Amino acid sequence: MDVINVIGRRKTAVARIYMSPGSGEITVNNRDYKTYFPTGTLQYIVTQAFEITDNQGKYDVKVNLDGGGIKGQAEALRLAISRALVQIDEEYRPALKEKGLMRRDPRMVERKKPGQPKARKRFQFSKR
Repeated sequence: MDVINVIGRRKTAVARIYMSPGSGEITVNNRDYKTYFPTGTLQYIVTQAFEITDNQGKYDVKVNLDGGGIKGQAEALRLAISRALVQIDEEYRPALKEKGLMRRDPRMVERKKPGQPKARKRFQFSKR
């Protein structure tokens, strides 16, 4: 198996990953993922696909992350890793799909409308 190149998205975050067999090292923008994602929750989101498929420490992942916030970036990376694992072995698909990791989350920020301060909020109404 050579290097697998996959993309994952969430909101405006884009994760481009290069996965190859290795020692389980995850590098995000030339930094270790534990320094890039400081909280345990985000670290769990990143490694969730490996835990579901029992592949911890088997693959090295090099990631280019761009756009969005830190949570959206973590979820974009999770989707990319899930897609890469399915490319490696199609038998992982049912387990990942059951946990909802194979679906790109379609929710996006609603645009601001003219004549309003935000997307749905209105300016205060004055009768007189």
